[in-house]
Amino acid sequence: MKSPKEYALEKYLLSQLDRDSDSYRLATLLVQDPEIEALQEYANSVSIKRLNYNDHGPVHMRQVAINGVKMLTLLKDAGIKTSLEQEESGSFEDSMLALLLASFVHDLGMSIGRSDHELTGLVIARPIMNRILTQLLGDQLTRKIAIISVASEGVLGHMANRRVHSLEAGMLLVADGCDMEKGRARIPMSIMSHAKVGDIHKYSSNAIEKVTITKGDSVPILIDIAMSSDVGFFQVEEVLLPKISMSPAKVYVQVHAGVIGKERKKYL
Repeated sequence: MKSPKEYALEKYLLSQLDRDSDSYRLATLLVQDPEIEALQEYANSVSIKRLNYNDHGPVHMRQVAINGVKMLTLLKDAGIKTSLEQEESGSFEDSMLALLLASFVHDLGMSIGRSDHELTGLVIARPIMNRILTQLLGDQLTRKIAIISVASEGVLGHMANRRVHSLEAGMLLVADGCDMEKGRARIPMSIMSHAKVGDIHKYSSNAIEKVTITKGDSVPILIDIAMSSDVGFFQVEEVLLPKISMSPAKVYVQVHAGVIGKERKKYL
């Protein structure tokens, strides 16, 4: 059964999309798909209960989708074309479809385990993406191939251990890294019994009070991170910044971070 948080995120995600667009229709299919939901739920169980990591389930993947939609829209507003647009292989809407798809399936490999989960996840996700896009686009084969290929690049590269080249895949990297607010560590913190390897992910995420994505002054995207203690800098410097540095979107992003009440550090 879906949590109230999931429903709230779904409502917000859909509110950010044009009701007459393919991206709205795709988001609707994604949030209603029982196979995706079941895989996300089990991936989260493995992540939290077996591996002692933070949320890698339905709430996380919906938040990543929201982050991605915000940032891709900010790039469009700044006149930045996506890779599919630049290469004349698709439209901005196609890029949004690829980012939405990748956001909802990028961590499905966690249903098997952490090691190489971007690879196992792509094996799991590819037929699902094909099925969903066939529902949405029918026999538009050329369009489907471009969208699935870009989404696959995003899934494969989201751990920042492989270079990605499309702006869309790069946006997934940043959107994924931005999901670091304290709520992501709520369940792991509540069931913690004794010290384990990986606890820094829980403690550092629990220190992040708010992540805000807005229009920047000198670049299209400003990511502002407010934290309750310095341990939150682990999330910024060891999780988010490595993802941004491997992203083709790096030149379009600023990061400001700091403890509430103190001066922000400015990165990038």
